[in-house]
Amino acid sequence: MRFLKKGEKKKSEPPSSPTAKEHPELKVISGSQIPGRQGQQPNPQQQQPNPQQQPQQQNITLPNIKHKIAVASGKGGVGKSTVATNMAISLANAGAKVGLMDADAYGPSIPTMMGIQERPRTSPERKLVPLVRHNIKLMSIGFMVPEEQAMIWRGPMLHSAIRQFLSDVEWGELDYLIIDLPPGTGDVALSLTQAIPLTGAVIVTTPQDVALADVRRGVAMFERLGVPILGIIENMSYFLCPHCNEKTEIFSADGGRNTSERFGVAFLGQIPLDAEVCTAGDIGVPIVAGNPESPQSEAFGAAAQELVAVLEESGDEDELTIL
Repeated sequence: MRFLKKGEKKKSEPPSSPTAKEHPELKVISGSQIPGRQGQQPNPQQQQPNPQQQPQQQNITLPNIKHKIAVASGKGGVGKSTVATNMAISLANAGAKVGLMDADAYGPSIPTMMGIQERPRTSPERKLVPLVRHNIKLMSIGFMVPEEQAMIWRGPMLHSAIRQFLSDVEWGELDYLIIDLPPGTGDVALSLTQAIPLTGAVIVTTPQDVALADVRRGVAMFERLGVPILGIIENMSYFLCPHCNEKTEIFSADGGRNTSERFGVAFLGQIPLDAEVCTAGDIGVPIVAGNPESPQSEAFGAAAQELVAVLEESGDEDELTIL
């Protein structure tokens, strides 16, 4: 180690060479702030946006998508991506046209849960074409960068990526676009509400108080942003014994239902805790697709039907029955 003398400047080190290839078509996404090249300098204008101008950017309408639904959670570890994936498949199984957008740039889960390692191709109009699995159109940053590559992005870069995943992807006609948000109340949720008019948000929680406290913050965030809360889903609600079908409430009881009543929003249902749900996601075949007759799949289907019922009551949804 050598100490610098007074007035001596530290020699700048050359930027490290790229260690991972990004998706070959990432440059197609306009304003490309999704490169993943190490040593690349961000655009100063995008790093320091005018905070008074940024909220005025809700100009992506997506007229061919009937419902844009955000699935959120106040904290991580509640199974939000599992709920988003299985509810999307439940809606598709009922005949709806469904897309699933993974908006979690830091920890994308959809590629693993859907068992896809491919990269999206580019259309003649130079837009990204979603991958399809279980009749769901899919898009995730995880399709484009290697798993070992860290996405070290600031807020403006996330904002740019969200807008590009909405406007520069060929979603086509959809009844539902399910948007899996990262946990918490950070930049992505704000950017999403600034980009498109959302139909509403679904909040995922677990029964214990520590999760429910964060749910209240999530509900407050969406209310402040003017996004309707379509309902609350309680995941890992109870353990259902596979031998005797006895319910055991491991964490607590009815926390999600009580919270929904407190805020005057719909309670969409309870999802049982079961190792098969986790295993199904790890092998890339969500339980609703791999074991549709299981109690867990039936619970996801019932929650999806409750969501449809909420939309029907608002007068924005045609009749759709989850079988």
